[in-house]
Amino acid sequence: MKKYETVVFDLDGTLLNTLEDLADATNYALRTMQMPERTIGEVRAFVGNGVRRLMELSVPGGFDNPKFEETFAVFKKYYGEHCNDKTRAYDGVVPVLRKLKEKGYALAIVSNKIDFAVKELNEIYFEGIVQAAIGEEREGVARKPAPDMVHTALAELGKPADTAVYIGDSDVDVMTAKNSGLPCISVLWGFRDKEFLMEHGATNFAEKPEDIVKFLEQ
Repeated sequence: MKKYETVVFDLDGTLLNTLEDLADATNYALRTMQMPERTIGEVRAFVGNGVRRLMELSVPGGFDNPKFEETFAVFKKYYGEHCNDKTRAYDGVVPVLRKLKEKGYALAIVSNKIDFAVKELNEIYFEGIVQAAIGEEREGVARKPAPDMVHTALAELGKPADTAVYIGDSDVDVMTAKNSGLPCISVLWGFRDKEFLMEHGATNFAEKPEDIVKFLEQ
């Protein structure tokens, strides 16, 4: 019997490099509202806690800016139409997901990205491979690092938490795994570096996608 039966993945920075499309949508919204634009480095630092938080950090004055909601609405509309312009799967990710599925693992995605975008990107890149994809803005499901999304994904898969492992690229993911009672693998090809992740409690690392398979079967 395998120690692990279910693998729950973060999306942005873990399976897909979405940074350029997020930055483009952020700057389109800021430009439209005549606000100063953000660098790719700033956007990289701002992502991880959902797009509302991304825009809070990007808009001057954040939520207190009287034009915040209008700017956020512009972002959501633009990103909904352009979420796959420059996005791509990280090298080696899709073959590893296929291998895990072939080996009998149940696979899920949980993301602080807007739910419709999570589902759309899952269909584009991982159709027939990943069985459950959960995003932000599902009613009654708190965003990460709350464990709600993980619990929802496990319920959809019909799998227990005690045979699941969580995989992500950020401090939010480390905390999500902890709050969900799951072991965590932190990937090193995403939006945060190893030193940062270690400072936030990460202990297991994958330098390349194939390392995930090795961890699961050790």
